[in-house]
Amino acid sequence: MSLRSKGGARRGEKRCLSPFFHNVRKHNRRHGLEERACRGILLGKSARGCHLDKIWKAVVWRQFGAAIDMLENAVRACPQDLWSDRSRRPEFWYVVYHTLFYLDLYVSDSVEGFTPPAPFTLSELDPSGALPERPYTKEELQSYLEHARSKCRAWIAALTVDKAQQPCGFEWVGGSYGDLPFYSMRHVQHHVGQLNLILSEVTQAAPRWVARTDVSI
Repeated sequence: MSLRSKGGARRGEKRCLSPFFHNVRKHNRRHGLEERACRGILLGKSARGCHLDKIWKAVVWRQFGAAIDMLENAVRACPQDLWSDRSRRPEFWYVVYHTLFYLDLYVSDSVEGFTPPAPFTLSELDPSGALPERPYTKEELQSYLEHARSKCRAWIAALTVDKAQQPCGFEWVGGSYGDLPFYSMRHVQHHVGQLNLILSEVTQAAPRWVARTDVSI
C-alpha cells in the first residue's frame, strides 16, 4: 500500500515549499491578502468557501451568555439591605439596571424606536444623569435580565455577514455591528466586576467565575 497521500507527500512528512510558493506567500503578505482571508473566516466564510458563521456565533454567545450569567448571579447574591441601601454610591440596584438597560439597547440596533419593557423608562438616556424615579426591585430586574438575555441571544443568532460590516448605529460606540457584541459584552463584564467588588466588601463573598453559559444559542 502506498504511503503517499493525495497531495504527493509521505504521511508524517512536511511538504517542502518551492521558491515559487515562498514568493507567493511574500506577495500575499505584502498586499494584505492573508489578512483578508482571516477576516473572511471571522465574518463567516473561509478562503475555501466554508461557512463558519454558526461556529463563531456559538462561541460569541457562550462568552456573552457567561457574562450575563455572572450578572444574574450577582443579583441573586445581593442581600436585601444592600439592594435597598440608598446611601451607597453607586447604588447596587442602579448598577444592575444601568447594565441591563444598555444590554437591551445595544441589541436594538439604534436609539430610534427603542423602548424598554415596563416599568422601565428612557431615563438612562437623559444627559443630566437623572436616576429613575424609584429604585427597581430585585424581581423587576431579574425579569428584565431574562428579557435582555433572550433578546441578546436572538440578535447574535440573526447577525449576518452583511450586517456585521455595516457602521454601528450608536455614535458613541463607533465601529461596526460586528464590533457591537464584543463592546456590549465588555460593558456587562465591567459592571459585573463592580458588583462583585461591592459584594466582596459588604458580605465578604462574591459569586464565582462562569467560564461559559450552558444556554445554547
